[in-house]
Amino acid sequence: MLYNVTLKENASPDELAKAKETAKDQGGDIKHEFTLIKGFTVDFPADKVNVLESNEHIHVEQDAEVKTQ
Repeated sequence: MLYNVTLKENASPDELAKAKETAKDQGGDIKHEFTLIKGFTVDFPADKVNVLESNEHIHVEQDAEVKTQ
């Protein structure tokens, strides 16, 4: 499943590097890195997403299509 992982505003660049490393170590494949905000999109096993969610410096949400009316 694809997940958007974004870091909280006060998170350091080291926290971003750690989040990416954790995602890769747990079987994730980073698909896109954001440039305007600290974060990335990762293809990650759904049964391991709690590993990412347990990091206090990041927010994880499932990637989804956004539509306008």
